[in-house]
Amino acid sequence: MYNLPGLISYSDLLVKAALAEDIGTGDITTGAIVGKGQKGEAVFIAKENMVVAGLFIAESVFKHLDRKASFRPFFKDGDFVKKGATIAAVKARLSAILMGERAALNFVQRLSGIATLTSRFIKKAGPKVRVLDTRKTTPCLRLLEKYAVKAGGGYNHRFGLFDCVLIKDNHITAAGSIKKAVEKVNRKYRDGLLVEVEVTDEKEVREAVEAGADIIMLDNMGVAKIRKALKIIDNRALVEASGGVTIDNIGSIAGTGIDFISVGALTHSARAMDISLEVVHAP
Repeated sequence: MYNLPGLISYSDLLVKAALAEDIGTGDITTGAIVGKGQKGEAVFIAKENMVVAGLFIAESVFKHLDRKASFRPFFKDGDFVKKGATIAAVKARLSAILMGERAALNFVQRLSGIATLTSRFIKKAGPKVRVLDTRKTTPCLRLLEKYAVKAGGGYNHRFGLFDCVLIKDNHITAAGSIKKAVEKVNRKYRDGLLVEVEVTDEKEVREAVEAGADIIMLDNMGVAKIRKALKIIDNRALVEASGGVTIDNIGSIAGTGIDFISVGALTHSARAMDISLEVVHAP
């Protein structure tokens, strides 16, 4: 499992919330059909090729409903899974399997979708650039979604407003200029924090370099403009491309020699993977 600080305790809270949302006052269908002590076994089946992610959360779902549940993954997060493969199996009270089915699938399908899309972007970008995620995530699911990006081979940008200085257009407007914004940050934080500045044209690129930015984010610049910006920067700062990045153009952007490419689509546009859960034994 890819380690992110606080991931387990965070996912535990989400599992509890997801089960409360779905089960509410009780599963009235399962309660009528399934015997109290009836045991069962079910398997997760991949209905398409994918990079799987989130299996530990599926396990947590079933163990919240049945402490004696046994969850057996046949792959680990980040593995490529072919269509038709059995991803994992769970043995537990049948009522726990049926009540946890949708929550478990929702988590795994969503995170596998992000991991799969990330993997596709990385293959197009090539090995010389780091593909980053963004803060364009589902509210309250950011840590899980960033985990899925890592499972797909990507890298995490900042997790929130608290762990990285990123001066954007509205900050520049508030400060009066890029130079003033960087100066204010450096006065406030004297402990060597890296300062990243978002720019939109050549003039702002020059201002960011002169202000001493550590990382310069080129916002919505095409390949030709990126190449010009790189000449201006001349290795005096790390450079990130952001905005308008697609699976079709990421290769050409990476070909400029840029350091990072951030892709909002990894989390805001990933399609849930098609996975089913099928009961295979219910004595």
